[in-house]
Amino acid sequence: MNASILEAARIEMARRSRQLGGILATDGYQGLINRARTKAADWLRPSNLVWPVFPEDVIAADLSRPPLIRVRRAEPGDPILVNWVMSPPSAGSGGHTTIFRILNYLQRHGYRNRIYFYDTYGSDLKYYENIVREYYGFTSEIGDMRNGMPDADAVIATAWPSAYAVYNARSAGKRFYFVQDYEPYFHPVSSSSVFAENTYRMRFHGIAAGRWLAEKLTQDFGMQADFFPFGCDSARYRRDPSSARSGVAFYARFGTPRRAVELGLLALELFAKRHPHVELHLFGQKLGRLPFKFINHGSTTPDRLNEIYNRCFAGLSLSLTNVSLVPYEMLASGCIPIVNDAENNRMVLDNPYIQYAQPTPHALVGALEAAMCRPDFETLSIQGAGSVSATSWETAGAIVDDVLRRALSSSPEP
Repeated sequence: MNASILEAARIEMARRSRQLGGILATDGYQGLINRARTKAADWLRPSNLVWPVFPEDVIAADLSRPPLIRVRRAEPGDPILVNWVMSPPSAGSGGHTTIFRILNYLQRHGYRNRIYFYDTYGSDLKYYENIVREYYGFTSEIGDMRNGMPDADAVIATAWPSAYAVYNARSAGKRFYFVQDYEPYFHPVSSSSVFAENTYRMRFHGIAAGRWLAEKLTQDFGMQADFFPFGCDSARYRRDPSSARSGVAFYARFGTPRRAVELGLLALELFAKRHPHVELHLFGQKLGRLPFKFINHGSTTPDRLNEIYNRCFAGLSLSLTNVSLVPYEMLASGCIPIVNDAENNRMVLDNPYIQYAQPTPHALVGALEAAMCRPDFETLSIQGAGSVSATSWETAGAIVDDVLRRALSSSPEP
């Protein structure tokens, strides 16, 4: 018995020794450190994680028996009252930036907006209230969804966890769903993906970012959905004719896997071998060692990002769900976006200066090379920037305004 235990231990030690030797030979000591940190993180991570939605809200949401919601009817001349239910925003959050662009447009055009935080993590909501006021410039009422919310003309969910709170709330107000992406794709096939998918069955009126998402919600779930077009902040992102272009840009943040970070990094590894003289600008988060030389910008500001784009011929902007804001922002700076070829991207962007490639490293590299080596690149860059100069968030705000007014005017009398 003891001999068999010792033999098993000897075999295991030999296996581990060969494994460590192989890691050391290929990845060096940093590879060993990274694996040790991953194991330590797995060991420290609690078995029961905090959900982004309160379990009691999922239980309370009986989709077979939708609640009867009173519709508050504003008096003539009164502002339209809107309750927005959202997660606490960080400064610069892409999704929240779009929400506040629309919200602030409505505020300037006579609406009265109120914000209610939906948070399961025990956050310091006073801290996030300060961000909303100082970074996003919001001056009206901010509350905690746990304390309920008063009646309004419209109540708007902004992500799948908040949709449960909006569904269960008993305050008056026609229900809307501000949908910026197909959120079931944010999760592996799991309870979370099902919870997210079920929110599209709550009979809210959808206000979707782009046509692809609106059509998907309508076709797959029978959801009534309008859409607004993507805008571009051309005051911040603009072409600098004096800037010397010598690089390629890529948004690389592992926290957003739908942006195909690993695929982009493999393409850049191949690109760097072919073009070692071309600068590679990575932004989104601070990255560790990669198998190629790059400039690590980490998380950066829009003004700094505009400078980066103006130093680049082209940039990778990959999206496996709804398209991001990056392609238009790159284009406004004269940087040609290389986008993975997919219906969700082509349908929304619809711009002849955006270049598409199949989602393989070699195809993406070929598209980068084709853009970089074009003899008429200067003309392409100028025309590309001009193509989005009139792509304003004011247009998007005006469309959302029209959607809300039409939907509220067609609601049945209380």
